[in-house]
Amino acid sequence: MSTRIPDETIEQIRKSSDIVDVISQYVQLKKQGKQYTGLCPFHGEKSPSFSVSPEKQVYHCFGCGAGGNVFTFLREHEGYSFTDSVKYLADLASIPLPETVYQSSGGTASENRNTQLYKGHVEAAVFYHRVFTLTDEGKPGREYAANREFTKDQIDQFQIGFAPIGWENLSTFLQKKGFNPKDLVEAGLLAEREQSDGVYDRFRSRLMFPIWDAQGKVVGFSGRLVGEGKPKYLNSPETPIFQKNKLLYGLHLARAQIRKSNVAVLFEGAADVVAAWGAGVTNGVATLGTALTPEHAKILRRNAETVLICYDSDQAGQSAAFRSASVLEQAGCIVSIANMPVDLDPDDYIKRYGAEQFQTDVIGNGQTVMAFKMKYLRQEKNLQDEGERMVYIEEVLQELAKLPRAIERDHYLRQIADEFSLSLDVLKQEQYRMYKESKTTYTANENLEKQVVRKPRQLKHKKLLPAYQNAERMLLVHMMNDEELAWRIQERLGSAFNVDEHQALYAYLLAYYGKGNEASPREFLQSIEDAGIVRLASELSAMTVNVDCSDEELEDYVKQIENYPKRVLIEQKEVESKLEQDPIAQARLLIEIQQLKRELS
Repeated sequence: MSTRIPDETIEQIRKSSDIVDVISQYVQLKKQGKQYTGLCPFHGEKSPSFSVSPEKQVYHCFGCGAGGNVFTFLREHEGYSFTDSVKYLADLASIPLPETVYQSSGGTASENRNTQLYKGHVEAAVFYHRVFTLTDEGKPGREYAANREFTKDQIDQFQIGFAPIGWENLSTFLQKKGFNPKDLVEAGLLAEREQSDGVYDRFRSRLMFPIWDAQGKVVGFSGRLVGEGKPKYLNSPETPIFQKNKLLYGLHLARAQIRKSNVAVLFEGAADVVAAWGAGVTNGVATLGTALTPEHAKILRRNAETVLICYDSDQAGQSAAFRSASVLEQAGCIVSIANMPVDLDPDDYIKRYGAEQFQTDVIGNGQTVMAFKMKYLRQEKNLQDEGERMVYIEEVLQELAKLPRAIERDHYLRQIADEFSLSLDVLKQEQYRMYKESKTTYTANENLEKQVVRKPRQLKHKKLLPAYQNAERMLLVHMMNDEELAWRIQERLGSAFNVDEHQALYAYLLAYYGKGNEASPREFLQSIEDAGIVRLASELSAMTVNVDCSDEELEDYVKQIENYPKRVLIEQKEVESKLEQDPIAQARLLIEIQQLKRELS
């Protein structure tokens, strides 16, 4: 069965897909002139170097060199095959594809396996939701949800379901649908029996919260136990499509409001997100039973500048907030901490005080990270005791030494001086000593890290390229914008580009013009399927050049390209002449060298 997508359909999808709209689902973009800029999703950075051109429909990072078109972005960021990226964009644009494309992916074994895992989760979500809403077996779940005061809107919005009591309810349902039990075990929906062959439902007697990826695909579940037993919460295990350290619960639902407000509210669990959404806080997300990771922080920073941490007020919640604040600040986020009363979580607060007070007194009244840390460090300390008081002051000074702004440090130092009747000058001296020690340690650790850690994507350092390479790049830029010039260069140079990547792009460009296409960097880029060549073409298209290229300038570029092999040959012959023992042979080499140099001049 053929799964090939017609070229005219791909072209229709390409023209209907705006790269800014697609990348905006993953990166917070800001308009700057004709371009959009943001934080690169392919490497960690605090200052934006990632640029998207709506005119040329390409992206390029000036930090790490990533670049390409909309298909390239989906392949590099989401791991899609070309076919899957076309299908994804077709769905966004409501463009129908041949049925055979959906019946058989034609992808790799890994891609086909993942497709089955996605399908299994979709069916499981439907099953759990129907059990919850329509069956007697779902009554315990409905009673629990009613006790939590979840509304029908919340239940429908988050597709809340219920895993009934019993060992093989979901297993039987999915196997009747034709799913292979081994695939369902790999998906984390079922588990294998230890004592005998067979499988059983992983989730039983639990309120089920589907977990979505950034595109809104169900990739896992979080189950809250209804009744007695442990664990209270059970999440799906790690699978090829579900990695907890890269997913935030509810992000696909909250993304639009997060970007609109430029604030993300970070909760501890799925139930808090659902409760807050019912209270009108629609920019909330949560981690999935794991501590906030640098990957989570990067995702949040790409979508918003400010993150409000709203964790439980118990000791565990406050400790987690303390750790999460540091991770978020390292990612470049502006962080604040919600003032949650003692012994309450967000859900409890909303039920006790109502949605309006939750929005004003909790969400709208966050404290700075430093104020929170000072409050946190006081816990379980008797400040009347001189020893514990000195420990507290030292801990606060250590945290103050990490603050980048002098005005903040001065503000809190004065608070400490006033509260404990201490000399402000002495506190400043001590804090400065700690600051210098921390900088020395940081520099030493940073140098050690550079020696032992290799980053997955090395940043591109700005360096001067040889003249012939610059000449090839400039010619290619002009050729992408001028078909007549491309054919003139082809007559003059033939296939004389010295850099393999440049030669490949040159061949793609001539083939593009050979099909009767007009000069358009945007159209040309969209026609290339090779990710490496797309990356090069997008980088070149981002260069600023004079539109009018004089004959003298072109001639100079061509000579640089033609002369490079001669220079290499001269160097080789000079080495040979030095090694040659035969005087006659050496003399011949010197004559050849002189002839080559005359040709260069």
